Amino acid sequence: MKKSFTKTILFAAFIVAVALAGAGCGKSGSVTPVTVPDLTTTDVVTAESGTIAYAGGLFNGTQDVSLGTYGVCYSSTNQTPTTADKKTTDTVLQFAYTTKITGLSPKTTYYARAYAINSAGTGYGKVIQFTTGDGTTYAGGTVSTLAGNAGSDFIDGLGGAAFFDSPQGVTVGAADGNIYVADSFNSAIRKVTTAGDVTTLSGSGAIGYVDGPVATAQFYAPQSLVTDATGNIYVADYGNNNIRKITPDGTVSTFAGSGDAGYADGTGTKATFNSPRGLAIDGSGNIFVADMGNNLIRKITSAGVVTTFAGSRGASYLDNATATSATFNRPNGIAIDANNNIYVAEALNHTIRKITPAGVVSTFVGGNKQTTLVGGPSAIAFDKSGNLFITDQNGRILEITKDRVLRTIAGNGTTGFAEGVGTAGIFNSPQGITVDASNNLYVADYYNNRIRKIVLQ
Repeated sequence: MKKSFTKTILFAAFIVAVALAGAGCGKSGSVTPVTVPDLTTTDVVTAESGTIAYAGGLFNGTQDVSLGTYGVCYSSTNQTPTTADKKTTDTVLQFAYTTKITGLSPKTTYYARAYAINSAGTGYGKVIQFTTGDGTTYAGGTVSTLAGNAGSDFIDGLGGAAFFDSPQGVTVGAADGNIYVADSFNSAIRKVTTAGDVTTLSGSGAIGYVDGPVATAQFYAPQSLVTDATGNIYVADYGNNNIRKITPDGTVSTFAGSGDAGYADGTGTKATFNSPRGLAIDGSGNIFVADMGNNLIRKITSAGVVTTFAGSRGASYLDNATATSATFNRPNGIAIDANNNIYVAEALNHTIRKITPAGVVSTFVGGNKQTTLVGGPSAIAFDKSGNLFITDQNGRILEITKDRVLRTIAGNGTTGFAEGVGTAGIFNSPQGITVDASNNLYVADYYNNRIRKIVLQ
């Protein structure tokens, strides 16, 4: 039993004693009865081997779960599994837990749900159906260099003749199909055609904070960017603590943020951020920000109104059914799926978190007990089919397919530089990632100062 739960029980006993004492002095007192745990079953992600799955549970409230056991029960025959079927037994990380299911059979459909037992009985989460893989290892994608070379400089050019300096973010222009790069140490926004021709869209190579025409505007270590359907580009201007906007006619303005590091909701420049890192945009034009220094997920409407969507500023790891009671630890990447679920990459928590439109924060995959599963995820991106791609700063490009199978696309966990297929392609701290309309991946290979391209099999 964890110390935190022991303290909770002792404190509860103390409160009950006080209440009883009050009743003896002529005052009425009551004790809240223990109820059956109310749980949500979190997503199930399976391994390529077809023999392992990762799942978990989230407690929807303040039930006393310290008096029993909890985990995930599962079966390939019982569509409503119970604790009489196979099950895992886990420990709670405050309001949530993750678990590893082993010994599964490849190419088999299973049914799983979270369970918890206390003195009032057994509570179950919703059943999730999943199918294990056939055990075949994916060959991976073909890795090549689209632009850049080993040198760090600020030079436009074609392919290897172009120079970047520690590129961080990449995105594909929704309107034109070009790749836009947040070239962080050059404090510039670069444009790369699909043929690898690199030009500078905005930024001079010097640190600054200047709005106006793209030719004279300045940035300070931009980290990520997104584009909307009309061709506007939004930039997480990390060093300037704000979100900048570049219009198709070539005008740079401050979309949100005062320029000072801080925390305040508000409209436009009345709001403050602290080292904003990741950006994502939904179908309605709302922008979501991984506000890394504040450990928050912020929302900006198309009118520039900034609110706090999830997180409570404390740097830790806590899932919760209430978004602003959950905690993150320097969130760095963010993406949105077709159902408006938000996914957050946290390198320090070794996890991908999920936030539903209703604000329920849970662990999608990974966590502090599974530190090598997704490693140190830096950025994430969805393709049009719902497959999620992840850059692991440890030197891997990962995919969680729409069928929730985790597999390696490229890289092998070592650092360096090599072209090749699958694990033969080597990266050095890959950061931003994006997907084009043809499902080609583009990766900002940070220490290699290159933009890499991955053609999937």
